[in-house]
Amino acid sequence: MAKKFLTGFVTGSVAAIGAVAASAYAFKKTVIEPTEERAQQIEENRRRANRKSHQAHMG
Repeated sequence: MAKKFLTGFVTGSVAAIGAVAASAYAFKKTVIEPTEERAQQIEENRRRANRKSHQAHMG
């Protein structure tokens, strides 16, 4: 009986850890990465606008 309990406990623990890891990975892919990508796009657009502005005033 103790062997069944230990096997079930280990299986449940591994399943719980896997579920937490999967949800953390999904959160990173759906929330964090798109936010970082958008911030990079905004920064690149700002740089382009600055270059255009400086070029327009050069001559």
